[in-house]
Amino acid sequence: MLSGTSLKFIKEELEKLDLVIRENLKSDVELVGEVGRHTISSGGKRVRPLILIFAAKSSGFEPDGLYELAAAVELIHTATLLHDDVVDESGSRRGQPTANIRFGNAAAVLVGDFLYSRAFQLMVRVGKSDVFSIMADATNSISEGEILQLSHIGNMDVTEERYFEIIDAKTSRLFQAASQLGAVISERNHSEIRGFLEYGRHLGAAFQIMDDVLDYVGKKSELGKNLGDDLLEGKLTLPIIHCLRNATPDGRHLIESAVSGRRKDASVLGQVTALIEHSGSIEYSKSLANLQVDWALKSIKFLPETTYKELLCDFARSAVMRDR
Repeated sequence: MLSGTSLKFIKEELEKLDLVIRENLKSDVELVGEVGRHTISSGGKRVRPLILIFAAKSSGFEPDGLYELAAAVELIHTATLLHDDVVDESGSRRGQPTANIRFGNAAAVLVGDFLYSRAFQLMVRVGKSDVFSIMADATNSISEGEILQLSHIGNMDVTEERYFEIIDAKTSRLFQAASQLGAVISERNHSEIRGFLEYGRHLGAAFQIMDDVLDYVGKKSELGKNLGDDLLEGKLTLPIIHCLRNATPDGRHLIESAVSGRRKDASVLGQVTALIEHSGSIEYSKSLANLQVDWALKSIKFLPETTYKELLCDFARSAVMRDR
């Protein structure tokens, strides 16, 4: 869990960040601001922009354009959520109706496009060429990761290696870009930039693995979506992939019937969850998430012992401390 000191610093940084975000949600088109504010205000933790801020400030100073760049990262993340909810036909996120439900698919997609373009306008203001290259590569990778995941919907033979390829692109890449940008904007050397890049990549993987675990054993009130959504959408995540490796023919048939949509009754999720837990797949997945955290922490060992290093370490540890 995050310490009291960490929470105090986070609160102060969030206040500065949110001012910039809200300023950049303004538009002459009223619907743009309405959809943007609805999504931004739905309770996200702002982890990615905070990582950027703490990575930059761990250098000992506050670079120009820091909060604009952090806001750009959050706007891109929000745009991906808007688009994902349309693709997944999601009805709720963090206890609120999704933008596609409240405003329609067309509005959600188009406002997502607006947020992408506004993010790049913010990057223009920061004025560093490396920023454009990092974020252009990241957004392209995120799109590829989402498409790769879509192409494997319902694929009972998806491998653990392919799973990590998907999450590295669709989730880790924005964490990676955030931490890398924090190092770049504070003019760190090549070795240190590489360390931050690895920190973000492993932290992103840990977050995604735990999200996939909590899709089966989390609390709906804390998860912000319905339990079992991944299963019913045909997404084979790490707990299911591991379970399938050791499943009996009956167990495999049960999972296949849920993934294919042949069974959508409430009992099937409970049966599949019981099977996953009995096979040790939850603990196996958690062990890999913890390994990712260990690698993230090792990646920033070079940092001096400051509050900002403590915050970055706290973020990494908290990724796997979310539970039932």
